[in-house]
Order: sequence, then C-alpha cells, then structure tokens
Amino acid sequence: MKYTSQENKLIEKIKKALPDVTPGVSARAYHVGRLVCDISVGKTYPYYDLASLTKVIFTQQAMMEAFDQGLWGLETKVTSILADFKHDIYIKDLLTHTSGLEWWRPLYQEIQLAQPWQEKRKWLYTQINNSILRKSEKTVYSDLGFILLGFILEQLHEKNILQIWSELKDRNYASTTLNFHVENKTDISQEQFAPTEDCKWRHKIMRAEVHDENTWSLGGVSTHAGLFGSIEDLSAFGLNVRSQLQGIARYSIRQKTAQLFAARAVPAEVGDWSLGYMMPSSENSSCGPHFSILSIGHTGFTGTSFWYDPRNDLLVLILSNRIHYGRENRAFIGLRPQIHSWIFESLKRTV
Repeated sequence: MKYTSQENKLIEKIKKALPDVTPGVSARAYHVGRLVCDISVGKTYPYYDLASLTKVIFTQQAMMEAFDQGLWGLETKVTSILADFKHDIYIKDLLTHTSGLEWWRPLYQEIQLAQPWQEKRKWLYTQINNSILRKSEKTVYSDLGFILLGFILEQLHEKNILQIWSELKDRNYASTTLNFHVENKTDISQEQFAPTEDCKWRHKIMRAEVHDENTWSLGGVSTHAGLFGSIEDLSAFGLNVRSQLQGIARYSIRQKTAQLFAARAVPAEVGDWSLGYMMPSSENSSCGPHFSILSIGHTGFTGTSFWYDPRNDLLVLILSNRIHYGRENRAFIGLRPQIHSWIFESLKRTV
C-alpha cells in the first residue's frame, strides 16, 4: 500500500512505540467526512474482537432508536419495562454507569455451558436481578448494567437480542461484516482474526472466539461484548454516528435524539459520560488532549477504540490486539492517546 508522507511519519512514530505494547495497530481517521489516514503497523489482521465497542455499536444505538420511537424516556424506570426487577433505578442510569450495579461478576464460573445461548439468558437475568446495588458518588463502569439493557430491549421489542441486532445491522450497517459469533463459531477462516489472549481458563489462545469470558460462556452473544469486525466495519459505524449528529436524512433516528445522546449526561465531578458514550476526561483521556470536550467515544478491552470530535469533525478509529501480550500489559493505554494526538497534529499542519 502506498502511504502519504504524513501517514509514513505516523507509521514511523507508532513503530518506535510498538514493541512490547501490541503486535500491531490498524488506524483510520476521517476529517470532515474525508478519509485522511488509513494505516496498518506491525502484524495486523482483517478482523478483530471489538470487545466493549459492542456497547456503542449495538446496545447504545438500539436504546437510542427505542427512545426515538417513544418506547422509553429519561424518567422511565427499569421496573416500568421489567416489572419483576428488584431495584429502583432509571434506564438512563444504566447508560451513564450510575445505577450502582456491580461492574462485573465471574458469571462464566457458574453458568451451565452446555445450554443453548437463549436458555442461558434466563439464568443470567436472575443473577443480575439478585445482584447487589451499591450507589456511588462517582460513575462505576458496569458490564452488568449493559447486560441488563439487553433484557430491556428484548421486552421493548418482544424479540431476542440477536434478532434485534440483525434488524439494527440491516438498517445501519448492512454492507459491513460486523457480527456476533453465535455459540462461538464462525464460517470465516480463523486465520483472518487477530489472536487475543492465551486464556488460562479455556486453555488456548483465543482467536475468532470472543475473549470476554462472560460473553463466551453466554454463547458469544451479549449486549456488553461479542461483536467482531474490521477497520472498515468500525469506520462504517463511526461515520454513521457522524451522520446522525449532522442530521443526514437516510439515517434511522432524528438529529435531536442523536445530539441528546451525545451530550454530557452527568456532571464532570461524577464522571465523563453521555447516554452511552464516553466523553474526554480532564486528564489522561484515551483520545488525547486535543479532542474537544464535546467529543464522544468508547474503548474496548482488547485494544480497540472509536472517538469522534464534532467540533473539529474528526473521527479516529483504532484496532489492535494488545492483550495478546497478556491482559496485564497496560502499555497500550499510553500509546492510544498518542496516536490520536499525532493524527490531530498532522491535520493541523496541513489544514
């Protein structure tokens, strides 16, 4: 592939930082909707485990569409949709990680793995319903909260989450290969997927099977993790978000709804969240120091991220498999904001 001089400079910077951080990085950037950076550095692959980007590619988008359709509102409590739910919390609290639900539980250690994924969800709901609620003055990032959003979506639409995903994909990402690997299987060659961690529990290097243990134990389908995709697929999602915020007519929600969900939803002293998206923190933000306070994004545990800055109309998408070097290797947390800054700074020199 032939790169521009600016891309070559960025590649050299990443190469110097890459050893012992991650095997490789794929990155794209779009400025005012135009592709301005498309690079691969190190050992890269067509497809990646997107991890928690599932939360925004699927769950947040599905909840936003349901809101736009009038199926729930900012004052709707979970019990209004799930009548037997034991805790008095609002649906919006799940999107802003202020519900007080536990951040994570090793559900995979208890679940009956031989059951079909739909049957496992009945058990899963009981576990979340019986979980402990601990309210905090600060946001507490919660996988359990986003898993609960899946049960809300199923009740709102009277369909299972895989059907809801399939219909949302048809509306918004029809030309992409974004997908779950149901029962942890795919027809695509395993070699096409970036390997993630050498898992001590599953006794193998995870590849084409979701890394997240809870999602894997649930049959590869969840609302907090599970999607796989390419840099092209992630770009399609990011450009979709940009189009929603700019009100391009062919998209499936109203512009004012998209803007509401992208606006800060909790005070800065509580946390940095809109309704489902991360927002830049005042220090050590994963999008670096240059992105405006209006920016929205999300990260994934495997080394994935998307960030969009509406003020500068800049979209940056990154895929890596940083946990191939072990989940305790946190060096990518330092490299990711640098990549955003290098892209931002290179644009400022050319614009």
